[in-house]
Amino acid sequence: MGINFISLILLLHLLVTLLCSHGDQARELSEKENKSLEIQHNHHHSHMNHIDPSLMVFFTLKDLKVGKKMQIYFPKRDPSTSPKFWPKEEAESIPFSSTHLSYLLKIFSLSQGSPQAIAMENTLRECESKPIKGEVKFCATSLESMLEFTQNILGSKIDLQVYATMHKTKSSVTFQNYTILEILMEILAPKIVACHTVPYPYAVFYCHSQESENRVYKVSLGGENGDKVEAMVVCHLDTSQWAPNHVSFQVLGVTPGSSSVCHFFPADNLIWVPKLESHGSSSM
Repeated sequence: MGINFISLILLLHLLVTLLCSHGDQARELSEKENKSLEIQHNHHHSHMNHIDPSLMVFFTLKDLKVGKKMQIYFPKRDPSTSPKFWPKEEAESIPFSSTHLSYLLKIFSLSQGSPQAIAMENTLRECESKPIKGEVKFCATSLESMLEFTQNILGSKIDLQVYATMHKTKSSVTFQNYTILEILMEILAPKIVACHTVPYPYAVFYCHSQESENRVYKVSLGGENGDKVEAMVVCHLDTSQWAPNHVSFQVLGVTPGSSSVCHFFPADNLIWVPKLESHGSSSM
């Protein structure tokens, strides 16, 4: 039982780089609602007159082919100012609930109605929302709780593998045209757990797993400015249970159940799978 050694090294590298050190309680929250929540849930989304560039992460499985060019948004976050994981005991010593919002705002010295307070409330309410049919969800407030949830879903007696998007070049560009250079691998996994960062004073991950069929890929992307990205992709083959106003349907112009929905993962999001054999997909 446990995490594969290589996976552990990768995870530690990711979390040391992005999240692991213990930070101040009152770190600045993002003033924009974290778009990673919109990958699976957007219960309060309003109709858009134009597409927000930060939503340009969605595409369909038929577009996953070498030579395909598409506009993609990859957020660039400064690790030095990103919220940090708290130890499990410390994170669980205070409530994580919208019913205690006033108390929490006092703890973190945030003003009611401020952008940071609104983002914090949105995270709490999203974490408390009901999952869609066939989905299990959990907001991890510590590394330990993330691993416990993941092992509960994928199996406590198996090795785990973790994947994340890697930027191979340094660039401040967040939105540009990318070309798929190579399908590096298809990761064969009967189940996956996807964990997305959400805005909070300390590191919180929105983790979830769906019973419906998913496919996971690692692809090599080339940006029009020369950027190189090894990007993680998850494709959901059954979207029939998703809300009709799900943001991906508005971006792609499709309806629930009518099409697969794939999306790229930001670099600070994680995909957990059982450690299984992976195969290259050069034929795609």
